[in-house]
Amino acid sequence: FAFVLALCALPIMAQTRPAAGAPAQTPSNVAVPESKIALIYSDAFLDAKTGIGRFNTLITTLNREFQPRQTELQTLQQRITTLTNEVNQAQAASAVVDPKSIQTKMDTLEALKKDYQRKGEDAQAAYNKRRQDIFQPLQDDIGKALEVYAKQRNINVIIDGSQVPLVYAAEAIDITRAFINDFNSKNPATASVTPQP
Repeated sequence: FAFVLALCALPIMAQTRPAAGAPAQTPSNVAVPESKIALIYSDAFLDAKTGIGRFNTLITTLNREFQPRQTELQTLQQRITTLTNEVNQAQAASAVVDPKSIQTKMDTLEALKKDYQRKGEDAQAAYNKRRQDIFQPLQDDIGKALEVYAKQRNINVIIDGSQVPLVYAAEAIDITRAFINDFNSKNPATASVTPQP
């Protein structure tokens, strides 16, 4: 999850050349605004113990909703493994084995593999969509909270160190822990989640 409130480069002021024959103008002194930059590591939001509490609540809810599908897929995988072993043992047996029974098992195995793949893909797509649905409001809340947090502290730019490679950043500008604590105090982890339809 990437959360970046503001990542901007300072605009480069280009001087335009005066047109030919026009009198040269001397640049006026322009006041440069005082800027305050902070650094945040958004990947710390996901930490189960020290991150944003609502993430853990949402992850638990999401996993609970998809547990039946996970169990079904695990059961199918076990059936595929068992049947694969049976086919391999039958083919390797020194005794004469009915080719029709081996073929029947192989056909069943192929059908199980296709069913497993289809159900797995469907479950993954449903999981991704549901994850997006339940996490988007939290992401929006975090974005708004970061903006408020920055304005209250006169921070002009917040850079997400989890998304942008940094050569060096002083520890003093890292607001990750302070923001997480502030967000958690104002947004309890027990916030409700809309159940899946």
